[in-house]
Amino acid sequence: MDDIPYLARGIMPVGTDSSVLVSSSKYLNDPRLREWIAMIALKANGPDFPPAAEMHQLIGILADLRDYDRIEAMFTAERKVNPALDAWFSEGFVSDYKLEDMAGCAPGTLGGIMYKAFSDGGYEVQIVPPYEPRTQWEYYSLRSGQTHDFEHILTGGGFNYMGELIPYWFRLATIHTHVTDKELAGEMSVMGILGSMRYVVRTMLHYPQVWETALDCIKQGIEIGQQSDPFWMAKMEDYWHLPLAEAREALGVRGAVDRDTAREGEIWSGRAAA
Repeated sequence: MDDIPYLARGIMPVGTDSSVLVSSSKYLNDPRLREWIAMIALKANGPDFPPAAEMHQLIGILADLRDYDRIEAMFTAERKVNPALDAWFSEGFVSDYKLEDMAGCAPGTLGGIMYKAFSDGGYEVQIVPPYEPRTQWEYYSLRSGQTHDFEHILTGGGFNYMGELIPYWFRLATIHTHVTDKELAGEMSVMGILGSMRYVVRTMLHYPQVWETALDCIKQGIEIGQQSDPFWMAKMEDYWHLPLAEAREALGVRGAVDRDTAREGEIWSGRAAA
């Protein structure tokens, strides 16, 4: 025992007749996910493969790994003890809003801020085109995409790469705060934790000049998620007309600070020198 390095003690080699990698983790067993994680953690940023394309890949990989029957059973059980979640699913509201629908919102309102940001940036407001969800999981996924950009504004995360960390970590905190079944909360958070890992590892390896900004954004997202009401279930159209401070108060958003991380986001993207 004395000749085994301290940190190496306790390893138990496992024999197998398999000619390929076999693990108790379905995530480790998937070669596409292993390659994806290695790429997104270690790569530097470049215009040839933008971060949005990385998430497009991840969506397809995780779709093949999820146990949808188990997820539906967990959602059904959670609704019996979680009245807010049950009411959200029962209403089943799906939005079909377009950017033009916010054109009449006054500057400084939730809708007005969204309209200006997306008009100036040339963004598309529907990351996921509307569809008729057939399952509880599909509904959760659809509404997550439809409210994401409003969560940017409500949590104070700018529409840039560093600003993404705030709504990412808000979600990772709020789901575990407002969902009692932690296995279900974990399943609802897989996309978020893998997506946010890109920023955590890649920032330290390639863009340490903005590490403190990343930490501030992560901290703010976590604090909002732990302190606030589950406003990810809100019908955002009902709050477009409100000034941002009033919208946050009405939705129960607590701990938000508007952060200007545009320059840091440009550094992280590789488009600007540190």
